[in-house]
Amino acid sequence: MAEITQPATILAVTDLTLHVRQIVLKPKTSKISFHPGQWVSLKLPVGPKPPLNRAYSMADPSSPYGELTLVFDRVSGGLGSNYLYELRSGDEVLLSGPYGNFILPPQPLDQELLLIGRYTGLVPMRCLLKQMLFSKIQTPVLLIALAPNENEVLFHQEWLTTALQYPSFRYLPLVAQNGESEAVEKTLAMLAPLVKEQPKVAPMLCGTKAFVRPLRTFFTEKGYDRKEVKTETYD
Repeated sequence: MAEITQPATILAVTDLTLHVRQIVLKPKTSKISFHPGQWVSLKLPVGPKPPLNRAYSMADPSSPYGELTLVFDRVSGGLGSNYLYELRSGDEVLLSGPYGNFILPPQPLDQELLLIGRYTGLVPMRCLLKQMLFSKIQTPVLLIALAPNENEVLFHQEWLTTALQYPSFRYLPLVAQNGESEAVEKTLAMLAPLVKEQPKVAPMLCGTKAFVRPLRTFFTEKGYDRKEVKTETYD
């Protein structure tokens, strides 16, 4: 089946941090129905052989009116992110989707859901969590959120508030300023006592390959099947 591409109008642009931006857009042809955790592909008119395809996960669950909320960071020298940073309300982009299998395990789940995301890898997890709260899913959740510095912890205040309101939700923010290796090291230091001689959890990992792959290896070495460890990478 041919990929269906359609234009979408940008409704709002918001800076979440100094380096991360949120856009809300609405497809013009037909509403996109998706599962939290999935992503759309933007077709950007840049690069040596346009369109340049870039994948962005939805940050909010499906809206009755069809709006999509996307969040992305500005990459130094990045063709896609720098083009998107020039867009304003009323501009249009082409997109297709949804895609991806980074979705919640079947419910009810008899394990704690362990979400681990680095930087914009937290975007699909926000969508998952908002859907869980909306649907009143009672599964215990631990979110480990990695950021490059204290000012770039995405959705920090939102998750602090959620942790206060919902005892089943635990939130652990970590800062790793020296790249993926430090992020992995700090995450593993947190995971070791959480996993050792404890019942299995349901891990979902999102970030760059250099972040996600060592964590997946950690779980498989602890006796998890690869299929039990859901992963999503964006590089």
